[in-house]
Amino acid sequence: MADADPVIDRNAATEIEISPIESAPARRRNRLRPLLMFSVPLLILAIGGYFWLTSGRYVSTDNAYVKQDMVSISPDVSGRIVQVAVAENQRVKAGDLLFRIDPEPYRIALAQADAAIANARVQVSTMSTDVGGADADIESARADILLSQATYDRQVALMKQGFTTRASLDAASHELAASRAKLATAQAAVARARSQLGSGTAATGAPAAIQAAMAQREQAALNLARTEVRAPSDGIVSQTGRLQVGNITPSGVPALSIVVNQGTWVEANFKETDLNHMAVGQPAEISLDAYPGLKVKGHVASIGAGTGSQFSVLPAQNATGNWVKVTQRVPVRVAIDGTPARAMIAGLSADVSIDTKTHG
Repeated sequence: MADADPVIDRNAATEIEISPIESAPARRRNRLRPLLMFSVPLLILAIGGYFWLTSGRYVSTDNAYVKQDMVSISPDVSGRIVQVAVAENQRVKAGDLLFRIDPEPYRIALAQADAAIANARVQVSTMSTDVGGADADIESARADILLSQATYDRQVALMKQGFTTRASLDAASHELAASRAKLATAQAAVARARSQLGSGTAATGAPAAIQAAMAQREQAALNLARTEVRAPSDGIVSQTGRLQVGNITPSGVPALSIVVNQGTWVEANFKETDLNHMAVGQPAEISLDAYPGLKVKGHVASIGAGTGSQFSVLPAQNATGNWVKVTQRVPVRVAIDGTPARAMIAGLSADVSIDTKTHG
């Protein structure tokens, strides 16, 4: 009988062949298991420690906006605009011409002031002459008094001796009284002329009339110079819509604005509950909605003296029966450190985060 063919178990062979392959991942899993058992708790502890350390350390708000100093430019004199030297959003330097008001009325006023000075000098000269004439009248009146007094005295002596009449004595007495009245009149005329002339000041020596005319001329010259409106500081011109050639601009009414380059900060309105550990000098990080990814460094410059509602036009009246408590916000001024990489435009929205555990 022939030997039977051997029966080969293919499944067993397969198991034998692949078992070494399967054992390698199993060994790796066995090696990773202790590592995972230690690393996962450590990671959890690290995350928990981070949150424990930073919990309450940073306070932030998205109720923040870029602020810049703005100067309202209003002319000191009124008149018709004859020249506009700037355009919207144009950068200017201090002293640059912004616009010009028609100077002709003010030139005329200056010429009239010059004429008033000349007229005042003529009047002063005339009054000086009058004073000189009045002084001469005083001297003449004094001489007449001396003569009249001598005549009267002589008539009195003759009257005692019986060598003159009563009429002659009365005439001498009347002449003496008239001479004295003439002196009083001359003295009053001198006083009046000197009063009109004025005594002047120690600084100029000019009579009051001339000083008044010179003051009017200085005002006229100042008004003429003010027809040229110039930039008070460096900045960017804004709100020039009302500034058109031909328009009449009144004095004291803003015609345009200048955004000052040097005065940029962020006003962050923090909740009152965030102020417990906040102090001046603490570092801050500023993010701007206009420039995603840009981080600007700063620090707390000051904390507002009152909430926003306290400075509103109509402050809230809480003494009512339907009062509802609302968390108030306090404006915090955040100064910018250094020069930002992008332009800081007034009014941009920002997010501000302050590290309250760091003392400035």
